[in-house]
Amino acid sequence: MSNYIRVFSGNFIEVQRIFNELQNLNICAIIKDESESARLAGFGSPVQGLQEIHVHKDELKSAFKTVEKLTSKLQT
Repeated sequence: MSNYIRVFSGNFIEVQRIFNELQNLNICAIIKDESESARLAGFGSPVQGLQEIHVHKDELKSAFKTVEKLTSKLQT
């Protein structure tokens, strides 16, 4: 079982904005891009451009608060 948990998935621009804000708050986040991994391995991916942000379970609460705040701004 992984110690990293997905806190957000979306397009490149949304992911970069949230990722940068998490880094500014000293939250260690990882971007996972299945389509890029598949492309590099020579396979296709059914969902192009979708990326995920994962954080360590110890930082989950802080990360969720930040993601929630930023995604509410994106929807307005």
